[in-house]
Amino acid sequence: MNMDDVARRGLVLLGCGKMGSALLDGWLKGGLPPVSVWVVDPGPSDWLKTTGVHVNADLPDDPAVALVAVKPQMMGEALPAMQALGGGGTLFVSVAAGTPLARFESTFGAATPIVRTMPNTPAAIGRGISALIGNAAATDDHLALAEALMGAVGQTVRLADEGQMDAVTAVSGSGPAYVFHLIETLAAAGVAQGLDPDLAMALAKATVGGAGQLAEDSPEDPAQLRRNVTSPNGTTQAALEVLMDAQTGFPMLLARAVSAAADRSRELAHG
Repeated sequence: MNMDDVARRGLVLLGCGKMGSALLDGWLKGGLPPVSVWVVDPGPSDWLKTTGVHVNADLPDDPAVALVAVKPQMMGEALPAMQALGGGGTLFVSVAAGTPLARFESTFGAATPIVRTMPNTPAAIGRGISALIGNAAATDDHLALAEALMGAVGQTVRLADEGQMDAVTAVSGSGPAYVFHLIETLAAAGVAQGLDPDLAMALAKATVGGAGQLAEDSPEDPAQLRRNVTSPNGTTQAALEVLMDAQTGFPMLLARAVSAAADRSRELAHG
C-alpha cells in the first residue's frame, strides 16, 4: 500500500482535534485529494468544514487506512463504530497516547494490521517526531505507509518493541513541556538579574528555539556544541558547573523527571 492506494480507496480519520487537524492539513498540502478523506468528529471545526473532505458521512467499505486520533478516554465509544473495518484490508494507525496494540486487536481482531504511534505537539507546526511500532499483522509496507502519513507533521522513528513506547512518551511525547518550562524558568532567572520581563522572555524563547535548531542542523553532537560555547573559566563554565552537578543539576533532575513520566505511562497503559 502507498499514498496512491490511500487516494484511491480512501482514508478514515477518527477524531479531528489538534493532532488530527495537523495531520489532515499536512496530507492535503501533500496532494491527498479531499474527496479521499472521511472525517468522523462529533464537533467539526469551522476549518474542517472548508476543506472539502467528507465530514460525518457514511464510511467507505474498504478504506486503505483508518487513523485513530481521539483522546484515550473517548476510545470506548469511538472504536466500536469502526469495528466493521477490522479483519485485514484496512490498516489502522493510532496516535492515541497510552493505548496498547492489544487494545486495538481486541476490538478489530489480531489479523488486522495496526501501527501505534506517539507523535508530539510540535507536529502542529510540522516539527514533530513520531515513534512507530506495528503489531504482528503489520508488514514493512504497512509501516512505510504509516511513516508516510506521520511524515506529514515531522520526523519518524521505528521502535524495536512496544515496551519502548513508555520511554518515548517520557522523552519526546511529554518532552515539549519540559522545554517550555525551561523557557519559563530561564526568563524568570533573567528577571531576577534585572531584565524587563518581556525582554527576558524574548531572549529565553529565541535562545532555546535557536539552540534547538542548531542542535538539529549541526553535524556536531550536542556535547561538542556545548564545548564550543564554553570558554575556560568563563561565564558559560560558571553556569554549567551548576547545571552539570551530578546530584543537583540536569543529569539527576532529568533522569528523575523522565523516569516519573515513563512510570506514569506504564500505569496508565495497564489500567
